[in-house]
Parts: sequence; C-alpha cells; structure tokens
Amino acid sequence: MGASARLLRAVIGAPGSGKGTVSSRITTHFQLKHLSSGDLLRDNMLRGTGFPRTLAQAEALDRAYQIDTVINLNVPFEVIKQRLTARWIHPASGRVYNIEFNPPKTVGIDDLTGEPLIQREDDKPETVIKRLKAYEDQTKPVLEYYQKKGVLETFSGTETNKIWPYVYAFLQTKVPQTSQKASVTP
Repeated sequence: MGASARLLRAVIGAPGSGKGTVSSRITTHFQLKHLSSGDLLRDNMLRGTGFPRTLAQAEALDRAYQIDTVINLNVPFEVIKQRLTARWIHPASGRVYNIEFNPPKTVGIDDLTGEPLIQREDDKPETVIKRLKAYEDQTKPVLEYYQKKGVLETFSGTETNKIWPYVYAFLQTKVPQTSQKASVTP
C-alpha cells in the first residue's frame, strides 16, 4: 500500500472505555470495517512487528495511510476502573459476570456449577491502574499529534450509550450510512 491508500477513521480510548462497543456500532451504521487495535497488536506481536500506540508509530501509520478522522473516547479513569474491576469469570466455561450489571446469584460463585469465580490478572485494581497510567503516558502525544493535524474529535462521558448519539451524529457528516434506516439507537 502506498501513501495514497485511504483509511480510516480511528477510535482511541483507554482499556475499558467502550472502543469495541462504539466500533461495532459504527460498522453497523456506516460503510466501514472494524480492525481492533488489540487484535492487531496481538497479531503484530506474534509476527514480531509493531502497531501504532506511540507517537513514532502514529507518524509511520500516517505515512502509509490517510487518517482523516480520529475519535477519542474520553471516559474518566475512575469509571473505567470500576467497569474493569467489577468483572469476574468462571474459568472452566468462560462465563463472565459483572458485579455492577450482571452479578452472579451468589457473590464469587458461578450460577450454574457453584464453582468459584476468578478475577483476571488484567482486571485486578492494581493492574488496571498500571494499564490506565501506561495508556495515558503513551497516548497523550498521539492525541496531541492528531489534534495538531485537525483530525481529532473527542467525545467525553461515563456511559457508552450516552456518548454514542454524539459519535453517530458526528460520523453522519463524514461517512456514508449503510442504510437509510440506520439510526442512533444501539
């Protein structure tokens, strides 16, 4: 792909900020494909290559593609910490519970088997805090870079369902919709 390759609207946000949810809604309502940075990062790590999470990588991506819109989901870290640390898993089945909105019938116990639930290492409070700090340190220069280029649009809030209508309205001015019936509802 040369420098004329056309990309891309990018969605940036901390782990747990709702990037996946917003991205899937974007692909439902607009003629765009979803490439998850997490999936791309894991794939690139397997192949020993890199993915844009730093300023140098963002600049390299910009040389290969035309980035015309970057959506930044600005969700307070305390909200993200609550979301991620509320997640508990039944390891044998992969069932996921969330203490806030999908709790098990008995705290710490799988509803179907009665076996104990575990919290992933990534979801433990001390790990979440480290992940969010690393995200902030790495991403601040990337956001500043896209801001200077005039392609960054930031949406702030605490709930994806409340942020989404604003993202949707913004993208309506930039991207063709997949159908006339597409709407703001999730």
